[in-house]
Amino acid sequence: MDLTFDVVVAGCGVAGLSAAVTAAEKGLRVAVLERAPREERGGQSRYTEAYLRMKAIDAVADDFETHLAENLGPYNDPEIMQELAGEPGSMSPVARALAMPDPGTIASFADAVPGTIAWLQQMGVKFDFLPTAFLTKTQPRLLPVGGGAALVDALAARAEELGVSFFYETTARRLAQAEDGTVQGLVAQRQGLGLSTFKGAVVLACGGFEGNPEMLAKYLGPRSVYLRPVCKGAYYNRGEGIEMALAAGAAPSGEFGSYHAEPVDPRSGVSEPAIFIFPYGVLINKQGRRFTDEAPGTVDAWYERVTRQIYQQDEGLAYVILDQRIKSVPNYRLAIRTDRPAIEAATLDELAGKLGVPASVLNETMAAYNASCPSGEGFDPTVADGVATSGLVPPKSNWALRVDQGPYMAYPIISSNVFTFGGLKVNESGQVLDTDGLPMPNLYAAGETVGVYYTNYTGATSVLKGLVFGRLAASAIAGGSGARVASAA
Repeated sequence: MDLTFDVVVAGCGVAGLSAAVTAAEKGLRVAVLERAPREERGGQSRYTEAYLRMKAIDAVADDFETHLAENLGPYNDPEIMQELAGEPGSMSPVARALAMPDPGTIASFADAVPGTIAWLQQMGVKFDFLPTAFLTKTQPRLLPVGGGAALVDALAARAEELGVSFFYETTARRLAQAEDGTVQGLVAQRQGLGLSTFKGAVVLACGGFEGNPEMLAKYLGPRSVYLRPVCKGAYYNRGEGIEMALAAGAAPSGEFGSYHAEPVDPRSGVSEPAIFIFPYGVLINKQGRRFTDEAPGTVDAWYERVTRQIYQQDEGLAYVILDQRIKSVPNYRLAIRTDRPAIEAATLDELAGKLGVPASVLNETMAAYNASCPSGEGFDPTVADGVATSGLVPPKSNWALRVDQGPYMAYPIISSNVFTFGGLKVNESGQVLDTDGLPMPNLYAAGETVGVYYTNYTGATSVLKGLVFGRLAASAIAGGSGARVASAA
């Protein structure tokens, strides 16, 4: 069966819905294909709190572009990087297809954010600076009231109002292409109905590959068995959008061997059961030993890098050890998102037994840590206070208070996979580029299907990436060009 539309969107998170609504508002016929049933639509977007890297409702954070640019991979060829900063028309094929967004794409992203927020406000979405899980706040964080679910509900309602056709329990399998390679649509599997071809310009907005163990093992390696998605919506993200585009000659972008890491409690089944309290305690592995600096800086800036160290431990597991001093930290419960209680014990020996770590080693570890702690003068849990250990390897750079006031508490921590970094390269209109760096006719991408990040996630940009590139792609399709929508509202 062939179904004809102007735009075919794969994915029903904020990226796909932004593309669908924008296209429909411009008078185009739109189909949205969604693997999940209707009641589970929204993917990971529905579960996220949707932090936004903005200093005001109409302005991105001052470091928005620079942080993205500074995390485009290590050891880049300086001559190629200089070429990327020049005129796009003068780039060599190597520079055009380099596996990272070029400066123009990053600028297009940043420029389009304020207009995108204003557009959402017109749909009734409210925004505010709300409390986060971070006890220190060195970066501004704007959130939609109601989180990602509010974005999904508002966008989906607007799409339905505009007559967008939704096809639930429908999985995009491969691109439909003409003999010359031009994308003509998507071939999709409809549960109980077999294969159908959806004709039209394609927007791939179906996430990364968090829910695909084969791709995780292929790109992240065998240790990925110790990862799990941060929320249930991510299990629907199985990487077909990325794979089908790469098979058609698309250029890869982003770090395929990495992902956005967040520390969570493995005992919990709720969405994002994060444990952000570890900078105020001591991290140990299954052997009972410290293995990293728990507090190199504020938690919002450093939690991902510390979580990667947890991932490298035996079975990808660590424990944070706390004592009663933690209760003197203002609002400390905000940094504990799990629904499971702490593991408590009156003594370290008893705690070791409950954790299954050697008691002698744990006592040795804690004694060495406590002996290295200063008096605690200058301790301030809201800033990087420089209260550091002395002579301890590895050091603890901030908030180094003794942990010796029982009863003791512990939380297990593993690394969750919030989203994978590897994806497709797009230009500033969201159009997918091929391996020669040239636009692929009728093929666009948005959200986590677009590869942007390397080494360290630029916090609070992921949801914006989905919203913005969905709009950019649909606007380009409607205009028949790569016109930017920086000021569209």
